[in-house]
Amino acid sequence: MSQSADAAIFEDDWSDLRRYRALPEIDRNRMHKWRGDRLKAELGKADVALAIFVNPISLRYAVDYRTYGLFQSHVPTTYLFYPLDGPVEIFSAYGRPDGCAASRPGRPINAFDGGQDLADHARLFADDVVAYLNRIGAAGRRVALEYVNPSITMALLQRGIEVCDAVSLMEMARVIKNQDEVACIRWATAVAEHGIAKMEAAIRPGVTEAQLWGLINYTNLANDGDWHDGRMLASGPRTNPWLQEASQRAVEAGDLVAFDTDMVGPNGYFCDISRTMFCGPGRPARRQKQLYRTALDEIEHNRALIRPGVRFSELQAQAFKVPEEFQEQAYPCLIHAVGMCDEYPRINYRFRGPNPYDGEIQAGMVLCVESYMGAVGERDGVKLEDQVLVTENGIEPISTYPLCAALLE
Repeated sequence: MSQSADAAIFEDDWSDLRRYRALPEIDRNRMHKWRGDRLKAELGKADVALAIFVNPISLRYAVDYRTYGLFQSHVPTTYLFYPLDGPVEIFSAYGRPDGCAASRPGRPINAFDGGQDLADHARLFADDVVAYLNRIGAAGRRVALEYVNPSITMALLQRGIEVCDAVSLMEMARVIKNQDEVACIRWATAVAEHGIAKMEAAIRPGVTEAQLWGLINYTNLANDGDWHDGRMLASGPRTNPWLQEASQRAVEAGDLVAFDTDMVGPNGYFCDISRTMFCGPGRPARRQKQLYRTALDEIEHNRALIRPGVRFSELQAQAFKVPEEFQEQAYPCLIHAVGMCDEYPRINYRFRGPNPYDGEIQAGMVLCVESYMGAVGERDGVKLEDQVLVTENGIEPISTYPLCAALLE
C-alpha cells in the first residue's frame, strides 16, 4: 500500500460517526420479535401455512440474514421457509442466522446454479416443500411465494399446493415500524447526512459527480451500511431531466448539484433524502432560486397534509398544485414509504390519474415527501426530499440536513 493510500485510511478521522455521536439504543430482541409478530400476523390473515422468501430485504427483515445482498437480488441462491407455525429454516445460506432453527443445503433456483435444468430442480424443490409441510403438520396447503421461477410455481401446483403472492404479505408486515426500527432509520439518516456534509464541503469547480457521490458511499460503508439503490447525483445540465446517475462530468461554477441518497444503511434500514446545492464562486441565477423555492413550497405543503387517518386519495387530491410547466418531468410520486427500502404505500400525482390503490396513513409509517422541479428544455432542475415519521399527532422530522442558503436568498 502506498503512503497516500495509507493516509486515506489511517488518517481518516471523520467518516466513523461514532466518533461524534453515540449509537442509538436499539433493543434487537424486541425489534426481531416485533418484526416476527407482524409477519406471522400477515400469514395468519392470508391463511398461509408457509411463506418462501428470496428477496434480500425480506431475508433481512425475517431473520436478519445479510450476506451477499446485492448478489442475492439478481442471482437468488438462498431461500427461507417461514411457516405460520413451525421451525424457520434457511437453505443455501452462508452460516445460520439467529432466527433460524436450521440451515440446510438447498436446490438450485437460478440459472447460474441450475443451468438449463431448472424445471427438474423445481420438482425437487416442490417435493421439499411438501415434505416440510407434512413434517410440521400443516393442515393447510397454501404457500406464499416471492420472486421465484415460474417452474417452481408450476411444480407446487402439480402437487396440489395452493400458491399465492408473498410480496404483499411482506410489504404489509413492514409498513408499521416500532421504536427500535425508527431508531435504526434515524441512525441511517444521521450517517447519510454525515456523508452529505463532507460532500457539500468538497463541491467546487473541477470535482466530478462520481467523486462527490463516492463520499456518500464511502461514509455509508465506513459505518457498516450496505448499498445504494442508485447513484442519483447530477450537476449542471444533467440535473434536467432528473433520474440521471452520477457520471465523470466535472462540476462547473454556477452549477446546481442535486442528489438522492437511496441508501440501505446500517442495520439494513433506509435513508432516502434529497438536496440541491450550488457550486460557487458567484451567486445563483434567479431561475435557479425560483426552481428551488417552488420545490420547497411543494415539500412544505405536502408535509403539512400528513397525519393518521388521511386517505391516500385525500392526500393526492389536496397535494400541492404543481405548475403546469413542471408536470411533464415531475417526480414519479409525491409521497412514498420507506423502511428497509422504498416500501408501500406510494402516492402518485393526481395529474397522472387516480392512485392504483387507496388506504390510509397510519402512525408508525415512515414517509418520504418528494419534489422535483425542472421544465422541459431548460438547463436546471431542483430535487428535494424529506423523510418523516408519522405519529399519533402528525409527523416528526427524521431528515434534518440544512437547506441551501444561497438558493433561498
